[in-house]
Parts: sequence; structure tokens; C-alpha cells
Amino acid sequence: MTSAVRQGFAAAQHSAVHLEMRDSYMTDDPVFIAWQQGRPFDPAEEYRSWSELMREVTGRGVVVRRARIVSEPVSEYIRWEHSLTGPHNIAAGEQVRWLPRPRTKDLALPGVDYWLFDGTTVVFNHFTGDGQWADPGMETLTEPAVAKLCSAAFESVWERAIPHEQYLI
Repeated sequence: MTSAVRQGFAAAQHSAVHLEMRDSYMTDDPVFIAWQQGRPFDPAEEYRSWSELMREVTGRGVVVRRARIVSEPVSEYIRWEHSLTGPHNIAAGEQVRWLPRPRTKDLALPGVDYWLFDGTTVVFNHFTGDGQWADPGMETLTEPAVAKLCSAAFESVWERAIPHEQYLI
């Protein structure tokens, strides 16, 4: 995790929302590769620092929500991500919803993934076409119009999205 996201969580007092819109990210992740090869892994152990951060952040009252826009049928990466969302993200305190891409056609969405902290600070995540971090990987903006756009976009996705427990692959 980058320092920009860590700083966002450290400063957050009420909310942190994350909108993901890609069908794959960093497919060279060793845990993803292990899953592809059928090797067992423990998401809580592999991503311990994230789980600890989420428990600390949600423990002080910050609501963390993550929405994922996905193509269907889902990619192998999304299948993997879905399989670890319960034991990893939700177990650590996040709320997660999924929105099939065809249900977004009338929504205005920023062109890149982002974190939005307390409705005021946006950390955009920049990736290359094959899902690796671009240079620069993160861009932090605090312009009110940008934060308002990202907040409205996230809420429109969240309203339509399917809670993780109900989204079946």
C-alpha cells in the first residue's frame, strides 16, 4: 500500500470509499499465482498488514466501503478476488459490493480507480493497460469539485451494487 493511501486512512475520521473498475490488477501477485495453481493460502496471513489497518480504522469508527465494477462473465482475477473478499476484506471490517458493468451505462464515472477519504481527499490509482502500477501510481487531489464528483459516482455505484454475500459467480 502506498503512503498516500496510508495517510488518507490515518487522517480519516468518518469514511473511506474505494471504487475499483478494472477486471484485473497486478496478475504477477504471488498469492494470485498460488491460487491459480491450486496451492492453499491464507488471505488473513498473506495480507496481514491490510487486515490490521482495516481493524484499526474501522475500530475508531471510520466506515470503509469498497465497490467493484466487473465485466461478466468475470475474469479469472475477479473470481480470485471474490473468493478472498469474505475472509479478507469483510472479515477485516470493510463493506464490499459488486456491480456488473452493464448496469453502469448511465452513470458518470471518473476514468480511474480511487480512494475517497471523508468526502474531501481523493487518491487516484493509476495503472498501465496490463494492470501494473503506472508512473505516477497515485495522485492525491483535494479540489472540492473533484471530491464531489467522486463522491457522487461512488454513491451511484453503491446504490445499485450487490452486497458481496449476494453476488454469486
